[in-house]
Amino acid sequence: MDRIEKLCIEKGMRMTDQRRVVARVLSMASDHPDVEELYRRAHEVDPHISIATVYRTVRLFEEAGIIARHDFRDGRSRYEEATEVHHDHLIDMKTGKVVEFVDEEIEALQAAIARKLGYKLVDHRLELYGVPIEE
Repeated sequence: MDRIEKLCIEKGMRMTDQRRVVARVLSMASDHPDVEELYRRAHEVDPHISIATVYRTVRLFEEAGIIARHDFRDGRSRYEEATEVHHDHLIDMKTGKVVEFVDEEIEALQAAIARKLGYKLVDHRLELYGVPIEE
């Protein structure tokens, strides 16, 4: 059983065969696929799955807090497993590749800025957009 399927069961979600396929595809993803890419991958596993089923399943998983949706300015919602470990994203504007990173200096600076402005930081999302440096 993959991580996402296990989370679904822990949350009391009924797991159909097609939901299991979508959960497996999401668990195996090392990128941040959109629904159409999830559908393509799920369709390779189960040729009977419809894109509507993938859309409904993704929405259900997102509402349950199992996956996180990101909008990286490319017109597509992209998804990844929701994790307890915070990370930020760098998006390659040429290829669309998403690079995850953690930087303690940035985290400390954001908290310091919030404090300076009279706030306690409770959440944030950082997305950096760039192009490769030509060498």
